[in-house]
Amino acid sequence: MSKLLITNARLVNEGMIRDADVLVRGQRIEKVAANIAAGEGVEVIDARGCYLIPGMIDDQVHFREPGLTNKGDLATESAAAAAGGITSFMDMPNVNPKTTTREALADKYRIAQARCSANYGFYLGGTNHNIEEIKKLRVGDACGIKVFMGASTGDMLVDDPAVLEQVFEHAPMMVVTHCEHSPTIWENEAHAKKKYGEHVPMSEHPNIRSANACLQSSSMAVELARRHDALLHILHLTTAIEMGLFSKAHRSEKRITAEVCVHHLWFDESRYEDQGTRIKCNPAIKSAADREALIKALNEGRIDIVATDHAPHTAGEKRRSYFKAPSGLPLVQHALLTLFDLAAAQQISLELLVDRTSHAPADIFGVTDRGYVREGCFADLVIVDASRSHKVEQSNLLYKCRWSPFEGHEFSSTIDTTIVNGEVVYRGGALTGVIAGQRLEFTRPR
Repeated sequence: MSKLLITNARLVNEGMIRDADVLVRGQRIEKVAANIAAGEGVEVIDARGCYLIPGMIDDQVHFREPGLTNKGDLATESAAAAAGGITSFMDMPNVNPKTTTREALADKYRIAQARCSANYGFYLGGTNHNIEEIKKLRVGDACGIKVFMGASTGDMLVDDPAVLEQVFEHAPMMVVTHCEHSPTIWENEAHAKKKYGEHVPMSEHPNIRSANACLQSSSMAVELARRHDALLHILHLTTAIEMGLFSKAHRSEKRITAEVCVHHLWFDESRYEDQGTRIKCNPAIKSAADREALIKALNEGRIDIVATDHAPHTAGEKRRSYFKAPSGLPLVQHALLTLFDLAAAQQISLELLVDRTSHAPADIFGVTDRGYVREGCFADLVIVDASRSHKVEQSNLLYKCRWSPFEGHEFSSTIDTTIVNGEVVYRGGALTGVIAGQRLEFTRPR
């Protein structure tokens, strides 16, 4: 069984930063201590001057497979994720065919085998017509049940009140929601068309996908979860006004948890002027005050998880006009670097960064033996060099779509090494070619 020793690291883990060595045997961490002797036959990585963290667990990505693979696929996007320090991901059901049956879910797991550079889990999607499929799910079949309570995904919109009641009553595992109130959005779109015709400027996006549209839907989700005592996780929150829905308590005391995405912590509506449709996403990037409120809520504990909502589209698609350009942007390769920049600017701490990207997703979703640097856990590890910058250029992008809203930006840190299940999958700016990803195990029941 192979052995790997990481020495001289600044370990960020479980609320502390300390000097430590980590010994890996096979797929798992064997020892965490100071000054571990290498011994014979042990590969050594000297992490002097670098941080060692548990790999990020991204609870929300759209890797586009099956059926939309001109934009991205499980192989390309998981490779980009690994290059960005994401060692596990949970993929959404709005693909083709949609992952709305247990059969489609099983097919997706088969497609992923031996193709992913990072560990993987998949959601079952809710519809107005598949409540019986949801009832038959067992813990571990999926990472959760995704319910689109918003106008993002066509016929995957769940807007029948009776169906929503049943989903929250009978879901055998966590319900995760996209919360925007469709009638409000449609009304705002009509007003914008009346004013601008088909040439609506991108600056109208946060007015069309408004704070009120978000609050109406997220308030409904919270009320449903409380009434049925369901586990609820609300994805990609964007507004200050929604923060009052969530408790500051530790996640271990909550049945309703919240997520924010890196682009909503980084961009605000002023960036529509230079980025245009490249940062068009649902829910919309909103005001600077909203961005500041999200960072405050993250520090307070109201927001439990930081994710990406990685959603690649082709560059040609994103160059279209407002109503024709699809929503979503590629993010997995630079999410951790974004957060390290926020930490360098003292907007968040490194301890909080690791808690919300690794520990919290593992705890909230019941991911087995991952998300921590602990003896016995799987060796999903990332070495970050905070003294070496990384400039984003098209030539170093690994996304199939080959563009990024960060092109030209120089991050203050670099992902030096990514280890998945004890295997080095990315090091020194290049993939190693090792495909180490495994199916995630989920154990948290309703």
